[in-house]
Amino acid sequence: MLKNFVSVGGYTLLSRFSGFLRDMVLGAVLGAGLIADAFVVAQRLPNHFRAIFGEGAFNSAYVPSYAQVRQSEGLEGARIFSGQIFSGLLASQILLLALAWAFTPSFIDLLAPGFRDDPEKFQLTVTMTRITFPYLLFVTLVTLQSGTLNAHGYFAAAAFAPVLMNISMIAFLAIAFFFPNAGSAASWGLTFSGLLQLALTSYAAYRAGIIERIAFPALTAHVKRFLTILGPAVIGSAGTQIALFADTIIGSMLPTGGPSSIYYADRIYQLPLGVIGIAAGTVLLPEMSKLFAAGRPAAALQAQTRTMALSLVLAAPFFVAFIMIPDFIMRGVFLRGAFTAEAADASAAVLTAYGFGLVAFVLVRSAVASFQAQGDTRTPMMIALFSVAINVALKIVLFKYTSLGAVALASATSVGAWINLVLLVLLALRRGSMKLDLLLWKTATTVTSASAALAVFALLAALPAARLSAGLGRLADASGLVILGLAGTVVYGVALAGGLRLFGVKLRR
Repeated sequence: MLKNFVSVGGYTLLSRFSGFLRDMVLGAVLGAGLIADAFVVAQRLPNHFRAIFGEGAFNSAYVPSYAQVRQSEGLEGARIFSGQIFSGLLASQILLLALAWAFTPSFIDLLAPGFRDDPEKFQLTVTMTRITFPYLLFVTLVTLQSGTLNAHGYFAAAAFAPVLMNISMIAFLAIAFFFPNAGSAASWGLTFSGLLQLALTSYAAYRAGIIERIAFPALTAHVKRFLTILGPAVIGSAGTQIALFADTIIGSMLPTGGPSSIYYADRIYQLPLGVIGIAAGTVLLPEMSKLFAAGRPAAALQAQTRTMALSLVLAAPFFVAFIMIPDFIMRGVFLRGAFTAEAADASAAVLTAYGFGLVAFVLVRSAVASFQAQGDTRTPMMIALFSVAINVALKIVLFKYTSLGAVALASATSVGAWINLVLLVLLALRRGSMKLDLLLWKTATTVTSASAALAVFALLAALPAARLSAGLGRLADASGLVILGLAGTVVYGVALAGGLRLFGVKLRR
Protein backbone atom coordinates (compact mmCIF):
# COMPACT_ATOMS: atom_id res chain seq x y z
CA MET A 1 0.00 0.00 0.00
CA LEU A 2 2.86 2.39 0.77
CA LYS A 3 4.18 1.87 -2.76
CA ASN A 4 0.80 2.82 -4.20
CA PHE A 5 0.60 5.83 -1.86
CA VAL A 6 3.98 7.04 -3.06
CA SER A 7 3.04 6.35 -6.69
CA VAL A 8 -0.23 8.28 -6.49
CA GLY A 9 1.42 11.00 -4.42
CA GLY A 10 4.25 11.30 -6.94
CA TYR A 11 1.94 11.65 -9.93
CA THR A 12 -0.29 14.02 -7.97
CA LEU A 13 2.79 16.04 -7.03
CA LEU A 14 3.63 16.27 -10.74
CA SER A 15 0.05 17.38 -11.34
CA ARG A 16 0.23 20.04 -8.64
CA PHE A 17 3.57 21.38 -9.83
CA SER A 18 2.33 21.55 -13.41
CA GLY A 19 -0.72 23.24 -11.89
CA PHE A 20 1.64 25.73 -10.27
CA LEU A 21 3.06 26.50 -13.69
CA ARG A 22 -0.46 26.83 -15.09
CA ASP A 23 -1.49 29.20 -12.29
CA MET A 24 1.70 31.23 -12.67
CA VAL A 25 0.79 31.69 -16.33
CA LEU A 26 -2.80 32.52 -15.37
CA GLY A 27 -1.62 35.02 -12.79
CA ALA A 28 0.78 36.69 -15.21
CA VAL A 29 -1.78 36.86 -18.03
CA LEU A 30 -5.05 37.43 -16.13
CA GLY A 31 -3.83 39.08 -12.94
CA ALA A 32 -6.50 39.53 -10.28
CA GLY A 33 -8.99 41.75 -12.11
CA LEU A 34 -12.31 41.53 -13.92
CA ILE A 35 -11.48 38.76 -16.42
CA ALA A 36 -9.78 36.72 -13.70
CA ASP A 37 -12.83 37.00 -11.43
CA ALA A 38 -15.10 35.87 -14.28
CA PHE A 39 -12.90 32.88 -15.11
CA VAL A 40 -12.65 31.85 -11.44
CA VAL A 41 -16.43 31.54 -11.20
CA ALA A 42 -16.78 29.97 -14.66
CA GLN A 43 -14.35 27.15 -13.91
CA ARG A 44 -15.66 26.73 -10.38
CA LEU A 45 -19.25 25.93 -11.36
CA PRO A 46 -18.57 22.68 -13.29
CA ASN A 47 -15.99 21.75 -10.66
CA HIS A 48 -18.62 22.13 -7.91
CA PHE A 49 -20.88 19.68 -9.72
CA ARG A 50 -17.95 17.38 -10.47
CA ALA A 51 -17.14 17.19 -6.77
CA ILE A 52 -20.79 16.44 -5.94
CA PHE A 53 -21.56 13.85 -8.62
CA GLY A 54 -18.04 12.84 -9.56
CA GLU A 55 -15.01 11.95 -7.53
CA GLY A 56 -16.34 12.81 -4.06
CA ALA A 57 -19.61 10.88 -3.98
CA PHE A 58 -19.01 8.46 -6.79
CA ASN A 59 -15.77 6.90 -5.62
CA SER A 60 -17.04 6.33 -2.08
CA ALA A 61 -19.98 4.33 -3.46
CA TYR A 62 -18.48 2.81 -6.62
CA VAL A 63 -15.16 1.39 -5.41
CA PRO A 64 -16.61 -0.79 -2.58
CA SER A 65 -19.53 -1.87 -4.82
CA TYR A 66 -17.23 -2.78 -7.70
CA ALA A 67 -14.96 -4.72 -5.34
CA GLN A 68 -17.92 -6.78 -4.08
CA VAL A 69 -19.22 -7.52 -7.58
CA ARG A 70 -15.76 -8.55 -8.71
CA GLN A 71 -15.38 -10.89 -5.73
CA SER A 72 -18.80 -12.51 -6.14
CA GLU A 73 -19.16 -12.62 -9.95
CA GLY A 74 -15.64 -12.28 -11.29
CA LEU A 75 -14.17 -9.83 -13.77
CA GLU A 76 -16.87 -10.18 -16.44
CA GLY A 77 -19.62 -9.47 -13.97
CA ALA A 78 -17.72 -6.46 -12.73
CA ARG A 79 -17.24 -5.16 -16.30
CA ILE A 80 -20.98 -5.44 -16.96
CA PHE A 81 -21.69 -3.62 -13.70
CA SER A 82 -19.29 -0.81 -14.58
CA GLY A 83 -20.85 -0.61 -18.07
CA GLN A 84 -24.31 -0.14 -16.62
CA ILE A 85 -23.06 2.64 -14.35
CA PHE A 86 -21.14 4.23 -17.26
CA SER A 87 -24.30 4.41 -19.39
CA GLY A 88 -26.30 5.90 -16.54
CA LEU A 89 -23.63 8.52 -15.85
CA LEU A 90 -23.40 9.47 -19.53
CA ALA A 91 -27.17 10.00 -19.82
CA SER A 92 -27.38 12.04 -16.61
CA GLN A 93 -24.45 14.25 -17.56
CA ILE A 94 -25.85 15.00 -21.02
CA LEU A 95 -29.11 16.09 -19.37
CA LEU A 96 -27.26 18.25 -16.83
CA LEU A 97 -25.18 19.84 -19.58
CA ALA A 98 -28.32 20.75 -21.57
CA LEU A 99 -29.88 22.35 -18.49
CA ALA A 100 -26.67 24.23 -17.68
CA TRP A 101 -26.43 25.66 -21.19
CA ALA A 102 -30.10 26.67 -21.21
CA PHE A 103 -30.09 28.34 -17.80
CA THR A 104 -26.53 29.66 -17.44
CA PRO A 105 -27.57 33.25 -16.60
CA SER A 106 -29.83 31.92 -13.84
CA PHE A 107 -26.95 29.81 -12.49
CA ILE A 108 -24.75 32.90 -12.35
CA ASP A 109 -27.48 34.95 -10.68
CA LEU A 110 -27.86 32.24 -8.05
CA LEU A 111 -24.21 31.49 -7.39
CA ALA A 112 -22.53 34.85 -8.04
CA PRO A 113 -25.26 37.44 -7.41
CA GLY A 114 -22.74 40.23 -6.91
CA PHE A 115 -21.70 39.97 -10.57
CA ARG A 116 -25.08 41.26 -11.81
CA ASP A 117 -24.04 44.77 -10.69
CA ASP A 118 -21.23 44.68 -13.27
CA PRO A 119 -22.80 43.84 -16.68
CA GLU A 120 -19.43 43.23 -18.36
CA LYS A 121 -18.25 40.83 -15.66
CA PHE A 122 -21.63 39.05 -15.65
CA GLN A 123 -21.66 38.51 -19.43
CA LEU A 124 -18.06 37.31 -19.43
CA THR A 125 -18.90 34.79 -16.71
CA VAL A 126 -21.94 33.48 -18.61
CA THR A 127 -19.91 33.03 -21.79
CA MET A 128 -17.00 31.30 -20.06
CA THR A 129 -19.31 29.01 -18.04
CA ARG A 130 -20.96 27.75 -21.21
CA ILE A 131 -17.51 26.94 -22.54
CA THR A 132 -16.29 25.14 -19.40
CA PHE A 133 -19.37 23.11 -18.47
CA PRO A 134 -18.78 20.20 -20.92
CA TYR A 135 -15.64 19.49 -18.88
CA LEU A 136 -17.96 18.04 -16.24
CA LEU A 137 -19.28 15.37 -18.62
CA PHE A 138 -15.80 14.19 -19.58
CA VAL A 139 -14.29 14.23 -16.10
CA THR A 140 -17.25 12.36 -14.54
CA LEU A 141 -16.64 9.46 -16.91
CA VAL A 142 -12.93 9.72 -16.11
CA THR A 143 -13.84 9.31 -12.44
CA LEU A 144 -15.64 6.02 -13.13
CA GLN A 145 -12.75 4.61 -15.11
CA SER A 146 -10.29 5.83 -12.47
CA GLY A 147 -12.27 3.99 -9.80
CA THR A 148 -12.15 0.78 -11.85
CA LEU A 149 -8.41 1.15 -12.42
CA ASN A 150 -7.81 1.84 -8.71
CA ALA A 151 -9.86 -1.18 -7.68
CA HIS A 152 -7.47 -3.34 -9.75
CA GLY A 153 -4.37 -1.69 -8.33
CA TYR A 154 -3.67 0.57 -11.32
CA PHE A 155 -3.16 4.11 -10.06
CA ALA A 156 -0.80 5.79 -12.51
CA ALA A 157 -3.16 6.82 -15.34
CA ALA A 158 -5.81 8.29 -13.06
CA ALA A 159 -3.19 10.15 -11.02
CA PHE A 160 -1.51 11.50 -14.17
CA ALA A 161 -4.74 12.62 -15.87
CA PRO A 162 -4.89 16.08 -14.19
CA VAL A 163 -1.46 16.86 -15.63
CA LEU A 164 -3.15 16.89 -19.03
CA MET A 165 -5.53 19.59 -17.79
CA ASN A 166 -2.62 21.82 -16.83
CA ILE A 167 -0.77 21.22 -20.10
CA SER A 168 -3.91 21.89 -22.11
CA MET A 169 -4.68 25.17 -20.33
CA ILE A 170 -1.09 26.40 -20.68
CA ALA A 171 -1.15 25.54 -24.38
CA PHE A 172 -4.41 27.42 -24.93
CA LEU A 173 -3.12 30.42 -22.95
CA ALA A 174 -0.05 30.43 -25.20
CA ILE A 175 -2.35 31.02 -28.20
CA ALA A 176 -4.73 33.34 -26.32
CA PHE A 177 -4.40 35.93 -29.10
CA PHE A 178 -6.70 33.71 -31.21
CA PHE A 179 -9.51 34.15 -28.64
CA PRO A 180 -11.58 37.15 -27.52
CA ASN A 181 -9.63 37.25 -24.24
CA ALA A 182 -7.29 35.10 -22.15
CA GLY A 183 -10.16 33.92 -19.94
CA SER A 184 -11.92 32.38 -22.94
CA ALA A 185 -8.67 30.67 -23.98
CA ALA A 186 -8.25 29.18 -20.51
CA SER A 187 -11.88 28.04 -20.54
CA TRP A 188 -11.46 26.19 -23.84
CA GLY A 189 -8.24 24.66 -22.53
CA LEU A 190 -10.10 23.30 -19.49
CA THR A 191 -12.83 21.68 -21.58
CA PHE A 192 -10.41 20.18 -24.11
CA SER A 193 -8.42 18.71 -21.22
CA GLY A 194 -11.48 16.70 -20.15
CA LEU A 195 -11.48 14.96 -23.53
CA LEU A 196 -7.75 14.24 -23.20
CA GLN A 197 -8.19 12.78 -19.72
CA LEU A 198 -11.02 10.52 -20.87
CA ALA A 199 -8.87 9.25 -23.75
CA LEU A 200 -6.04 8.46 -21.30
CA THR A 201 -8.11 6.50 -18.75
CA SER A 202 -10.03 4.68 -21.51
CA TYR A 203 -6.77 3.55 -23.08
CA ALA A 204 -5.35 2.48 -19.70
CA ALA A 205 -8.48 0.46 -18.88
CA TYR A 206 -8.42 -1.11 -22.35
CA ARG A 207 -4.75 -2.07 -21.98
CA ALA A 208 -5.49 -3.62 -18.57
CA GLY A 209 -8.42 -5.60 -19.97
CA ILE A 210 -10.89 -4.03 -17.55
CA ILE A 211 -12.65 -1.42 -19.67
CA GLU A 212 -16.37 -1.41 -19.03
CA ARG A 213 -18.77 -3.31 -21.27
CA ILE A 214 -21.32 -0.76 -22.44
CA ALA A 215 -24.68 -2.01 -21.20
CA PHE A 216 -28.14 -0.52 -20.91
CA PRO A 217 -28.74 0.66 -17.34
CA ALA A 218 -30.76 -1.92 -15.41
CA LEU A 219 -31.80 -1.98 -11.75
CA THR A 220 -29.98 -5.17 -10.86
CA ALA A 221 -29.31 -6.00 -7.21
CA HIS A 222 -25.78 -4.65 -7.52
CA VAL A 223 -26.90 -1.41 -9.16
CA LYS A 224 -29.60 -0.94 -6.52
CA ARG A 225 -27.02 -1.40 -3.78
CA PHE A 226 -24.72 1.09 -5.50
CA LEU A 227 -27.50 3.67 -5.76
CA THR A 228 -28.44 3.10 -2.12
CA ILE A 229 -24.89 3.92 -1.10
CA LEU A 230 -24.55 6.72 -3.66
CA GLY A 231 -27.56 8.71 -2.39
CA PRO A 232 -26.15 9.60 1.03
CA ALA A 233 -22.70 10.06 -0.52
CA VAL A 234 -24.08 12.64 -2.98
CA ILE A 235 -25.81 14.47 -0.16
CA GLY A 236 -22.61 14.40 1.89
CA SER A 237 -20.53 15.69 -1.01
CA ALA A 238 -23.19 18.28 -1.75
CA GLY A 239 -22.89 19.40 1.85
CA THR A 240 -19.20 20.07 1.40
CA GLN A 241 -19.89 21.89 -1.86
CA ILE A 242 -22.52 24.05 -0.16
CA ALA A 243 -19.67 25.66 1.77
CA LEU A 244 -17.80 26.27 -1.49
CA PHE A 245 -20.98 27.60 -3.11
CA ALA A 246 -21.18 30.01 -0.16
CA ASP A 247 -17.62 31.12 -0.93
CA THR A 248 -18.64 31.78 -4.53
CA ILE A 249 -21.82 33.64 -3.57
CA ILE A 250 -20.26 35.80 -0.87
CA GLY A 251 -17.02 36.20 -2.82
CA SER A 252 -18.96 37.68 -5.74
CA MET A 253 -19.95 40.54 -3.41
CA LEU A 254 -16.33 41.38 -2.62
CA PRO A 255 -14.60 44.20 -4.52
CA THR A 256 -12.99 43.23 -7.82
CA GLY A 257 -10.02 41.00 -7.07
CA GLY A 258 -11.62 39.33 -4.02
CA PRO A 259 -12.62 36.08 -5.79
CA SER A 260 -9.19 35.99 -7.46
CA SER A 261 -7.33 36.27 -4.14
CA ILE A 262 -9.29 33.29 -2.85
CA TYR A 263 -8.55 31.36 -6.05
CA TYR A 264 -4.78 31.91 -6.00
CA ALA A 265 -4.50 31.09 -2.28
CA ASP A 266 -6.58 27.97 -2.85
CA ARG A 267 -4.28 26.82 -5.65
CA ILE A 268 -1.31 26.87 -3.26
CA TYR A 269 -3.39 25.23 -0.56
CA GLN A 270 -4.45 22.45 -2.92
CA LEU A 271 -0.85 21.28 -3.39
CA PRO A 272 -0.52 19.39 -0.09
CA LEU A 273 -4.23 18.66 0.02
CA GLY A 274 -4.06 16.97 -3.36
CA VAL A 275 -0.70 15.29 -3.01
CA ILE A 276 -1.29 13.97 0.51
CA GLY A 277 -4.99 14.00 1.35
CA ILE A 278 -6.35 12.82 -1.97
CA ALA A 279 -3.52 10.33 -2.49
CA ALA A 280 -4.21 8.85 0.96
CA GLY A 281 -7.93 8.56 0.29
CA THR A 282 -7.43 7.17 -3.21
CA VAL A 283 -5.16 4.36 -2.00
CA LEU A 284 -6.70 3.72 1.43
CA LEU A 285 -10.36 3.28 0.42
CA PRO A 286 -9.85 0.33 -1.98
CA GLU A 287 -7.28 -1.19 0.41
CA MET A 288 -9.62 -1.04 3.41
CA SER A 289 -12.59 -2.17 1.30
CA LYS A 290 -10.63 -5.22 0.16
CA LEU A 291 -9.47 -6.09 3.67
CA PHE A 292 -12.93 -5.68 5.23
CA ALA A 293 -14.46 -7.78 2.42
CA ALA A 294 -11.86 -10.47 3.11
CA GLY A 295 -12.72 -10.52 6.83
CA ARG A 296 -9.49 -8.87 8.02
CA PRO A 297 -10.65 -5.79 9.99
CA ALA A 298 -7.47 -5.56 12.10
CA ALA A 299 -5.33 -5.28 8.97
CA ALA A 300 -7.70 -2.62 7.59
CA LEU A 301 -7.38 -0.50 10.75
CA GLN A 302 -3.59 -0.89 10.75
CA ALA A 303 -3.46 0.31 7.14
CA GLN A 304 -5.53 3.33 8.14
CA THR A 305 -3.33 4.39 11.07
CA ARG A 306 -0.17 4.07 8.98
CA THR A 307 -1.73 6.20 6.28
CA MET A 308 -2.77 8.83 8.83
CA ALA A 309 0.72 8.84 10.33
CA LEU A 310 2.34 9.29 6.92
CA SER A 311 -0.17 12.04 6.07
CA LEU A 312 0.78 13.92 9.24
CA VAL A 313 4.49 13.68 8.43
CA LEU A 314 3.99 15.09 4.94
CA ALA A 315 1.39 17.78 5.76
CA ALA A 316 3.08 19.40 8.77
CA PRO A 317 5.79 21.39 6.91
CA PHE A 318 3.16 22.87 4.59
CA PHE A 319 1.12 23.91 7.61
CA VAL A 320 4.14 25.70 9.08
CA ALA A 321 4.93 27.38 5.75
CA PHE A 322 1.38 28.63 5.25
CA ILE A 323 1.33 30.14 8.74
CA MET A 324 4.88 31.53 8.89
CA ILE A 325 5.80 32.64 5.35
CA PRO A 326 2.59 33.06 3.27
CA ASP A 327 3.87 36.33 1.78
CA PHE A 328 7.10 34.63 0.61
CA ILE A 329 5.03 31.92 -1.06
CA MET A 330 2.57 34.16 -2.90
CA ARG A 331 5.25 36.59 -4.08
CA GLY A 332 7.64 33.83 -5.09
CA VAL A 333 5.03 31.95 -7.12
CA PHE A 334 2.83 34.66 -8.64
CA LEU A 335 4.46 38.12 -8.47
CA ARG A 336 4.98 38.87 -12.16
CA GLY A 337 3.11 40.32 -15.12
CA ALA A 338 -0.41 41.45 -14.22
CA PHE A 339 -0.18 39.98 -10.70
CA THR A 340 0.74 42.87 -8.40
CA ALA A 341 2.28 43.08 -4.92
CA GLU A 342 -1.12 44.11 -3.53
CA ALA A 343 -2.71 40.99 -5.01
CA ALA A 344 0.07 38.86 -3.49
CA ASP A 345 -0.50 40.35 -0.03
CA ALA A 346 -4.27 39.80 -0.25
CA SER A 347 -3.80 36.18 -1.30
CA ALA A 348 -1.20 35.61 1.44
CA ALA A 349 -3.71 36.58 4.14
CA VAL A 350 -6.22 34.10 2.71
CA LEU A 351 -3.55 31.37 2.55
CA THR A 352 -2.80 31.80 6.26
CA ALA A 353 -6.48 31.32 7.11
CA TYR A 354 -6.64 28.19 4.95
CA GLY A 355 -3.42 26.91 6.54
CA PHE A 356 -5.03 26.50 9.97
CA GLY A 357 -7.36 23.89 8.50
CA LEU A 358 -4.79 22.00 6.42
CA VAL A 359 -4.08 19.13 8.82
CA ALA A 360 -7.79 18.53 9.35
CA PHE A 361 -8.52 18.51 5.63
CA VAL A 362 -5.68 16.06 4.95
CA LEU A 363 -6.77 13.63 7.68
CA VAL A 364 -10.49 13.74 6.82
CA ARG A 365 -9.87 11.64 3.69
CA SER A 366 -8.35 8.88 5.83
CA ALA A 367 -10.92 9.19 8.62
CA VAL A 368 -13.94 8.93 6.34
CA ALA A 369 -12.60 5.62 4.97
CA SER A 370 -13.55 4.04 8.33
CA PHE A 371 -17.16 4.27 7.22
CA GLN A 372 -17.05 4.20 3.42
CA ALA A 373 -14.92 1.04 3.26
CA GLN A 374 -17.77 -0.80 5.00
CA GLY A 375 -20.47 0.68 2.77
CA ASP A 376 -21.61 3.31 5.30
CA THR A 377 -21.94 6.62 3.47
CA ARG A 378 -24.82 7.89 5.64
CA THR A 379 -22.72 8.63 8.74
CA PRO A 380 -20.09 10.77 6.94
CA MET A 381 -22.99 12.51 5.18
CA MET A 382 -24.65 13.53 8.45
CA ILE A 383 -21.37 14.71 9.94
CA ALA A 384 -20.48 16.64 6.78
CA LEU A 385 -23.87 18.37 6.73
CA PHE A 386 -23.55 19.41 10.37
CA SER A 387 -20.02 20.73 9.81
CA VAL A 388 -21.10 22.61 6.70
CA ALA A 389 -24.01 24.23 8.54
CA ILE A 390 -21.59 25.68 11.09
CA ASN A 391 -19.14 26.59 8.32
CA VAL A 392 -21.72 28.53 6.28
CA ALA A 393 -23.20 30.23 9.35
CA LEU A 394 -19.72 31.35 10.40
CA LYS A 395 -18.97 32.66 6.89
CA ILE A 396 -22.09 34.80 6.95
CA VAL A 397 -21.42 36.15 10.45
CA LEU A 398 -17.76 36.95 9.77
CA PHE A 399 -18.50 38.52 6.40
CA LYS A 400 -21.33 40.65 7.76
CA TYR A 401 -19.89 41.75 11.09
CA THR A 402 -16.16 41.95 10.43
CA SER A 403 -13.94 43.59 7.82
CA LEU A 404 -11.98 40.39 7.10
CA GLY A 405 -13.44 39.97 3.59
CA ALA A 406 -11.95 36.97 1.77
CA VAL A 407 -10.05 35.94 4.92
CA ALA A 408 -13.39 35.42 6.69
CA LEU A 409 -14.45 32.82 4.14
CA ALA A 410 -11.18 30.89 4.41
CA SER A 411 -11.25 31.01 8.23
CA ALA A 412 -14.74 29.55 8.37
CA THR A 413 -13.66 26.78 5.98
CA SER A 414 -10.82 25.81 8.33
CA VAL A 415 -13.14 25.73 11.36
CA GLY A 416 -15.58 23.49 9.46
CA ALA A 417 -12.78 21.10 8.54
CA TRP A 418 -11.74 20.62 12.15
CA ILE A 419 -15.33 20.02 13.27
CA ASN A 420 -15.74 17.43 10.52
CA LEU A 421 -12.54 15.59 11.44
CA VAL A 422 -13.14 15.54 15.20
CA LEU A 423 -16.68 14.17 14.83
CA LEU A 424 -15.57 11.50 12.33
CA VAL A 425 -12.74 10.33 14.60
CA LEU A 426 -14.84 10.28 17.78
CA LEU A 427 -17.65 8.28 16.19
CA ALA A 428 -15.25 5.88 14.45
CA LEU A 429 -13.44 5.22 17.73
CA ARG A 430 -16.74 4.65 19.50
CA ARG A 431 -17.77 2.08 16.87
CA GLY A 432 -14.39 0.39 16.86
CA SER A 433 -13.81 1.20 13.19
CA MET A 434 -10.68 3.23 13.95
CA LYS A 435 -7.75 2.55 16.24
CA LEU A 436 -5.31 5.29 17.23
CA ASP A 437 -2.39 3.03 18.03
CA LEU A 438 0.99 3.81 19.59
CA LEU A 439 2.63 4.28 16.18
CA LEU A 440 0.28 7.16 15.40
CA TRP A 441 0.83 8.85 18.78
CA LYS A 442 4.61 8.57 18.51
CA THR A 443 4.50 9.95 14.98
CA ALA A 444 2.27 12.86 16.03
CA THR A 445 4.65 13.74 18.89
CA THR A 446 7.66 13.67 16.61
CA VAL A 447 5.92 15.72 13.92
CA THR A 448 4.94 18.36 16.48
CA SER A 449 8.54 18.73 17.65
CA ALA A 450 9.91 18.86 14.09
CA SER A 451 7.26 21.44 13.14
CA ALA A 452 8.23 23.64 16.08
CA ALA A 453 11.86 23.52 14.96
CA LEU A 454 10.80 24.43 11.43
CA ALA A 455 8.66 27.34 12.66
CA VAL A 456 11.56 28.79 14.64
CA PHE A 457 13.83 28.40 11.61
CA ALA A 458 11.31 30.16 9.34
CA LEU A 459 11.01 33.03 11.82
CA LEU A 460 14.78 33.52 11.98
CA ALA A 461 15.71 32.77 8.37
CA ALA A 462 13.05 34.65 6.38
CA LEU A 463 14.83 38.02 6.42
CA PRO A 464 18.33 36.63 5.64
CA ALA A 465 16.86 34.63 2.74
CA ALA A 466 15.24 37.77 1.36
CA ARG A 467 18.50 39.72 1.64
CA LEU A 468 20.49 36.91 0.02
CA SER A 469 18.26 36.89 -3.04
CA ALA A 470 17.66 40.66 -3.24
CA GLY A 471 20.27 41.22 -5.93
CA LEU A 472 18.68 38.82 -8.43
CA GLY A 473 16.23 41.34 -9.86
CA ARG A 474 12.98 39.86 -11.12
CA LEU A 475 14.02 36.43 -9.81
CA ALA A 476 14.52 37.72 -6.27
CA ASP A 477 11.15 36.61 -4.86
CA ALA A 478 11.20 33.17 -6.48
CA SER A 479 14.84 32.62 -5.49
CA GLY A 480 14.19 33.63 -1.89
CA LEU A 481 11.33 31.15 -1.71
CA VAL A 482 13.48 28.35 -3.15
CA ILE A 483 16.35 29.06 -0.74
CA LEU A 484 14.07 29.19 2.28
CA GLY A 485 12.14 26.12 1.14
CA LEU A 486 15.21 23.95 0.59
CA ALA A 487 16.80 24.96 3.88
CA GLY A 488 13.53 24.39 5.72
CA THR A 489 13.19 20.94 4.18
CA VAL A 490 16.60 20.00 5.59
CA VAL A 491 15.74 21.34 9.04
CA TYR A 492 12.40 19.52 9.17
CA GLY A 493 13.85 16.32 7.71
CA VAL A 494 16.70 16.16 10.23
CA ALA A 495 14.42 16.91 13.19
CA LEU A 496 11.84 14.38 12.00
CA ALA A 497 14.35 11.62 11.31
CA GLY A 498 15.94 12.11 14.74
CA GLY A 499 12.58 11.97 16.50
CA LEU A 500 11.36 8.89 14.63
CA ARG A 501 14.63 7.13 15.34
CA LEU A 502 14.40 8.05 19.03
CA PHE A 503 10.90 6.59 19.28
CA GLY A 504 11.74 3.58 17.10
CA VAL A 505 9.04 4.40 14.55
CA LYS A 506 9.22 2.86 11.08
CA LEU A 507 6.47 4.07 8.75
CA ARG A 508 7.53 1.79 5.93
CA ARG A 509 6.27 -1.75 6.17
